[in-house]
Amino acid sequence: MDLSIIEALCLEHKTEFEYNAPLKQYSSMRVGGECDILVKPNGEIMLSELLRICKENNIPFFVLGKGSNVVFSDRGFHGVIIHIGSEMGGITAEENRITAGAGAALNAVCKTALENSLSGAENLYGIPGSVGGALFMNAGAFGGEMKDIAVSCRYIDENNRLCEMGAEYMDLSYRHSVFSERKCVITSVTMRFKKGDKAAIKARMDEVMQRRKDKQPLEFPSCGSTFKRPENGFAAALIQECGLKGFQIGGAQVSEKHSGFVINKGGATSDDIMSLVEHIKRTVREEKGVSLECEIITVGD
Repeated sequence: MDLSIIEALCLEHKTEFEYNAPLKQYSSMRVGGECDILVKPNGEIMLSELLRICKENNIPFFVLGKGSNVVFSDRGFHGVIIHIGSEMGGITAEENRITAGAGAALNAVCKTALENSLSGAENLYGIPGSVGGALFMNAGAFGGEMKDIAVSCRYIDENNRLCEMGAEYMDLSYRHSVFSERKCVITSVTMRFKKGDKAAIKARMDEVMQRRKDKQPLEFPSCGSTFKRPENGFAAALIQECGLKGFQIGGAQVSEKHSGFVINKGGATSDDIMSLVEHIKRTVREEKGVSLECEIITVGD
């Protein structure tokens, strides 16, 4: 695979890139081998060109945010990892709206809302993903979702054109959006809030963060909730009822603190993690008759 054309584009646009980048550094699960090249686009034009080049030259690519829902193979990724990070993570606030680049941390948006006495994102505080990733999967917690605040987004479509979409066309539902089905790349998101009391907003954010610390295994690498909520039930309860709390394969474990989390207890491989996920799915299906759907995205060879 000739990646010189990718390198030339990066040099032209003064864009950071790295050959043989260690992917475990870009995943909250802290596993993964190397990719051929990792590129950090610094704008929509460069990103559009990069996508065009990859498609025209049949170069495999994967678009990555903060990696909070991704498990990379220990065998690495043969192609280009396009990392939408701080280079496309600017945040601006105007009246009751905040516009954030797709690479901005969702937590940074929550803090910007607090600084401007804007209410609406408190329940999302502590979700470790990027703004683009959060919209892509309609991230949510404690009764709040991106659906509640999203107004519009800019994105690059399947033909590498820069477009804009209103929230009414995004098909936002539980852990789903139209972008889950289309090969588009979100570049920025505009969100609408309500004016609120700064002290009350901070109190709610502090409460949400404390609930996370009390109930979730934040001290270990993980991808957050491993499974989507099944109909008429909760994945964590089903897993615990099957006696799987604390069950371990290699360095991967069902958290003893929260059964809905698969964690890297130490030295886990990608195979450990996904073997444990499959064991959980199989056990819950056989004992409870429920098919759990995994939220984790697996990437690599």
